[in-house]
Amino acid sequence: MFSADNITVRFGGFTLLDGVNFIIDKKDKIALVGKNGAGKSTLLKIFAGLQTPSTGNVTIPQDAVTGYLPQHMNTEDKRTVREEAALAFIRIIEIEKEIDRLGNTLANYTDYESDSCIRLINKMTILNERLEILGSGNREAEIEKTLTGLGFSRTDMERFTGEFSGGWRMRIELAKILLQKPDMLLLDEPTNHLDIEAIEWLESFLVRYAGALILVSHDRAFIDAACGRTIELSLGKAYDYRVNYTKYIDLRQERREQQIRAYENQRKQIEDTEEFIERFRSKASKAIQVQSRIKQLNKIDRIQIDQEDVAALRLKFQPATRSGAYPIIIENLRKTYGQQVILNKVNLAIARGEKIAFAGKNGEGKSTLIKCIMGEIPFEGSLKTGHNVSIGYFAQNQADLMDVNLTVFQTIDNVATGEIRTKIRDILGAFMFGGEASDKKVSVLSGGERTRLAMIKLLLEPVNLLILDEPTNHLDMRSKTVLKEAIRNFDGTAIIVSHDREFLDGLVTKVYEFANHSVREHIGGIYDFLATRKKEAKADTPPAKPAQHPPRKATQLPGDYWEEQKDRKRKRRKLEQEIHSLEAEISALEKESAEAEASITDAGSDASADLLWHHAGLQERISTLMERWSKASASLDNP
Repeated sequence: MFSADNITVRFGGFTLLDGVNFIIDKKDKIALVGKNGAGKSTLLKIFAGLQTPSTGNVTIPQDAVTGYLPQHMNTEDKRTVREEAALAFIRIIEIEKEIDRLGNTLANYTDYESDSCIRLINKMTILNERLEILGSGNREAEIEKTLTGLGFSRTDMERFTGEFSGGWRMRIELAKILLQKPDMLLLDEPTNHLDIEAIEWLESFLVRYAGALILVSHDRAFIDAACGRTIELSLGKAYDYRVNYTKYIDLRQERREQQIRAYENQRKQIEDTEEFIERFRSKASKAIQVQSRIKQLNKIDRIQIDQEDVAALRLKFQPATRSGAYPIIIENLRKTYGQQVILNKVNLAIARGEKIAFAGKNGEGKSTLIKCIMGEIPFEGSLKTGHNVSIGYFAQNQADLMDVNLTVFQTIDNVATGEIRTKIRDILGAFMFGGEASDKKVSVLSGGERTRLAMIKLLLEPVNLLILDEPTNHLDMRSKTVLKEAIRNFDGTAIIVSHDREFLDGLVTKVYEFANHSVREHIGGIYDFLATRKKEAKADTPPAKPAQHPPRKATQLPGDYWEEQKDRKRKRRKLEQEIHSLEAEISALEKESAEAEASITDAGSDASADLLWHHAGLQERISTLMERWSKASASLDNP
């Protein structure tokens, strides 16, 4: 059993948490919710032992292990993914070594009745029981199963962690935590960088997980499935609901209505008391009663009402000229990086007014196709934008493209037109830029804050085709509700790349699935698509076969053998890094070559000699790199 006992956290004169108390049973699955800044991450850090409260403490059973996943972390770049994940078993390895050491000591005993021998046997028994609880089975199989579930391929497992983006590093850290099988999991926004398949895998894992869980997430479908209890942090207090998030919303509304009634009754009582004091303050005959009422007034614990949720604020994308019947038509599109095929024979036509989702594992080409549509990268095949198409594009790096010298208010004021300008403060408040936050410079905003600001900016620009690449990663549930309703009422066309099932539910009517270099159309909503895919996966799964070979005995091989194996692995990793680097360079040069070729075509006979020589040099460089890439690939295939 775990507990928070009168936890209070103060910063200067501000109280973030004020006497928070709750008990966690060993199998409780808790969604920790509340507005941004309510103290959710702070409370997780206190349970993880990384932060000390101003007063109070957390109670954790002796020998209990907690696994904490923060929103941001640093991993060691000198290890492979597999080696990093294997660190999860350090505790088990240490216990095994201690058991071996005690066993060797015990072998030298002749008097098994002695006190020291009995103590030794008891210690070994305790360690063996602990080892049985932790499990010391096939570690390699567990590592592969967990990493595969989180989206890593077998080849990924041999790559260095430094080759991966922050999102994939988060998955590595999550894999380590899950492999440790802690008694309590503390997860802070674990789904931000996961695709739908990985979220479903993690969701399934958490449902089966035998320990306690405290989860902070803005993914409503995820916390609804994973958690059966909800603790809300609001105005420093904790409100405990023994229900999932959806049911909590209804109960919270009831609580708010009770708060309002109590507040109104108290306000009437205060007004009556103040009126009595003012009326009889100067009358000596009433002095005792006046003083009594003043003391009574000072003792009143003023009721606070939770800040009004403005998610009901109705926002609309600014109307633009009506587009043609088909804003996007793609025929036989192919995109490669060197010899690596990303997309092949892609054909799709998106009709005016459709709201569609791009779905599939990370790395299957969703963002690549969007970049093709936006003309950011070269490709083969045909891609046509329809008549009068005006695109509003939200890229994953959109936050980095903003003018850092402007304030939040100026950024929005510069794009707002007409009647919407009178509602700028309300709009900013709905996206958590209320009060003084609207006067902050963009340069001091966090990555998440910049993302929200970029989303507001897009919301106010007149477009008829929206392309949104992971728009919800840094939005809380209130902001996502505002955005979802705005897209739903948008009379143009929308293409959305998102892993948030609740956000897509009821919003899109068609899903394009990206897998195996191709794109497949599914009519229906996101849950229709997921149900179809599960049915197909079940039909394709062959029955399990019994093991054909008995387990082999470990044999001691000479040191030269292991050195040779290490050397081969080092060479393989070096080749993989070289291939990855070459593919990136070839892709960049192909883009530059395509731009030069377009300039030559536009200039015709007036093309300058420098431009022609530049284009020829690029082609020669690409040819040289392709030759190096071929040699490296051949060496990798034939070590």
